Formats: sequence, C-alpha cells, structure tokens
Amino acid sequence: MRKFYLLLLIPFQLMAQIPDYYLGIDFTKTGAELEQELSALVIATHQHELVYTPEVWDALLQTDLDPTNPDRVLLLYGFDDTSQNPMDQRTRAKEESCHNSNCNGKWVREHTFPKSLGNPNLGTTGPGSDAHHIRAIDNQKNNSRSNRRYAAGEGNSHIDSNGLFYPGDEWKGDIARMMMYMQIRYLERTPANVVGSGPNTYNPEMPDIFLQWNADDPPTEQEFVRNTVLEDMQGNRNPFIDNPYLATIIWGGPDAENRWPNMGLEENVPAKTEVYPNPANSFLKIKSNKQIESVSLYTITGRILINDIKLKDDSVDVSKYQDGTYILVVNYSDNSRESRKVMVKR
Repeated sequence: MRKFYLLLLIPFQLMAQIPDYYLGIDFTKTGAELEQELSALVIATHQHELVYTPEVWDALLQTDLDPTNPDRVLLLYGFDDTSQNPMDQRTRAKEESCHNSNCNGKWVREHTFPKSLGNPNLGTTGPGSDAHHIRAIDNQKNNSRSNRRYAAGEGNSHIDSNGLFYPGDEWKGDIARMMMYMQIRYLERTPANVVGSGPNTYNPEMPDIFLQWNADDPPTEQEFVRNTVLEDMQGNRNPFIDNPYLATIIWGGPDAENRWPNMGLEENVPAKTEVYPNPANSFLKIKSNKQIESVSLYTITGRILINDIKLKDDSVDVSKYQDGTYILVVNYSDNSRESRKVMVKR
C-alpha cells in the first residue's frame, strides 16, 4: 500500500491567488520599487549555487527533458526533428551530451546570457552556473549563436542580416523571461541591454523586444515545471514565469498575461483547494471552491503521466506510480490552474 505526502504548495496561474513564495512582496508597488523587492527576494532565496560540473548537467537532465519523451532533451532554438541538419533539430537523446572536444551531433550547455557579455565575464560560478538561464542546445547551434545579441524576427531561429540572433517563435518568450530574471538576480553584472538589441521605447533598462516577446509568447507548462524543479535545486524562482505581467508593471510595454488579477489589492481571495488525505492510500482526493475542469500529473522532470483527465468522484488514481515526487496540476474552468507537489511512498 502506498502513502502520499503533500510536501508544499506551489500555485501556478492562480486567479486572485499569489504563491506563498511571494509572501512579503508589496504588489501595490510598481516600477523600480517592485523590481527592487523582487530582486531582493530572488537573491535571498538563491540558497544553493549549482556546481557547473556536474550539477548543471544533472539539472538539465531533469529540467530540459521532452515532456512527451523522457529519453530525450529539448534543444533550445531547435524546431525540426525530421531535419538532417543537427542544428535544426528540436530534441535529442538525453545520453548524447558532450563532455569532450568532439561535440558535433551532441548537446551541450547554452548560456542564454552569454558569459562573455557579463560585467565581468560570467565564468562558471555564480551567474555562470545559474540553471535558470542555462539550457540544453545542439553543439553546432551553440557555436552559431555564440555571443550574438538577440534581435527581433519571426519564424524559426536564425542569424539576421546584421549578424544578430532571433531565437525562434517557440523560444522567444522563454528567452525574454530568462533575461528578465538575470536582470533582477545579478543586477549590473547582467543588464538586459547588453544582450538585447533594438530600441528601449518603454523603459531604458529593458529592450522592447523582451517585453514584446514576453507578451506574445506566454509561459508554457514546461517552463513552469522547470521553474519548480530549479526552486528545489537552487531555492529561488523566476517571477516572470509565475506571472508575466510583473514585467509589464515594472518596465511597461505591451500587456503580458496577468495570472494574478487581484495583485495590488489589499486583500487577495485565498485559494480553497484541498488535496487529501495526507497520507493517502491509492487515491488522491481533490476538493475546491472553484470548478475543476481537469487534472494532470507530471514527474519531477516534467514528463506527462496523466494529461488533462476529468476527475471521477473527486479522485485521482495514482496507485500505479513508483515511489518518488510528482507534480499535480489542477486546471479550473476559469482557465487558471494550481500545482501541488506530492510524493508517492510505500
């Protein structure tokens, strides 16, 4: 018989509910004042610095797995697995990482904020080993991007006529939110302006392209799971994944998706969702004051086990899964969702 222990609550895309991680943040503030509070939070909660080798490799083998195939990693900037050109491919076998000088056809680690653009060079400690901005990438694609600044574009990833780099329609939002994280985590060492090109119409600190990309390409569930895994590893989160609208109220620009509509009000309506019993046997009960549309279950690495199923008798059967930690996502009829981490233990 198995028991399920609820470890902690990590809300995601909650309407009128701000995650506990942000307790103490004054969301009536805007602009630089809110930026300073979030900066202090992500710095203070970054309690473990990953060792570049092997811990960053180990992290990517959890954070960057393809949700539809746990034997493969997602390749940043990739777009076509049918292509014979490794640079175009979107996934690769997870064991095909490169740890020597002959890396063609292998995947390596991409610093989305290039090490050489840091002030000083990021190296392989501190910001150089922060997995919130390090992603799996094809080796040749990594060499092609090099330390090129990001630029506006459309379609698949490519180098433009000015020698600048467009990350691709699928990845541009990811890039924007990672650059925003680096801006508030490492401050003057990793300013967004040195890695993003184009005008700063809305705010002198943040290139327009990142604000536009953040609005155009909202966070995916894979980004959310990645954020959760890295919180476990490092202690801190990327706030702009939890709520893209934070960028809008800090730096302006086009309205990004607001996942906390009651943000800034004196009182936020608390979530009233229960996941029980704790411990539980075989079935996990879910009760809420909001209408539940469906639930999903992921491994801690982001692999989908249960995909958007309807509840039966307010229960989810998890008896067939092995001991370990899982992420339960509850999808509500108002298009909000909540995530809870649960553990299977015999």
